[in-house]
Amino acid sequence: MGRWRPPGIPGSKYITPAGQARLKAELDHLWLRLRPEVTAALSAAAAEGDRSENAEYIYRKKQLGEIDRRIRHLRKRLEGMRVVDTAPSDPERVFFGAWVTVEDAAGVAHCYRIVGPDEFDHEPGYISMDAPLGKALLGRRRGDELTVTLPSGQSELTVVAVEYRPMP
Repeated sequence: MGRWRPPGIPGSKYITPAGQARLKAELDHLWLRLRPEVTAALSAAAAEGDRSENAEYIYRKKQLGEIDRRIRHLRKRLEGMRVVDTAPSDPERVFFGAWVTVEDAAGVAHCYRIVGPDEFDHEPGYISMDAPLGKALLGRRRGDELTVTLPSGQSELTVVAVEYRPMP
């Protein structure tokens, strides 16, 4: 019997056009290319006879389960997504899609782009709007100072610049 876990907090439902295209491409690859290949290999392994000691059958069955799990996840995430492809009405404040330059107490500048939880790991400098730093930056303006609790500890930051570049 499995261990019950409470459902996780759902991530924000915002995504850039490039992020949506990436998720759709992954879904298409899994559904149209990879899943049929694994299903055919599973059928071939099942035809070999005794399934209880058939390593190829057991492996393909697990692989198919992983693919189906990822397909369900992608479909569920894409279902309610809101694609943000325009800059906000107030470009001086930090909102989804903004490039934000912050300076720490040591004077070192860092540039981040605020994106959704499904695309923050695709590019360097992308941070999720659900991350502690992303949440702290939302709604700020140039010159605002903030204190953020990060895994590494407290960090004093100053917003140096807010920019909205054209979204691909």
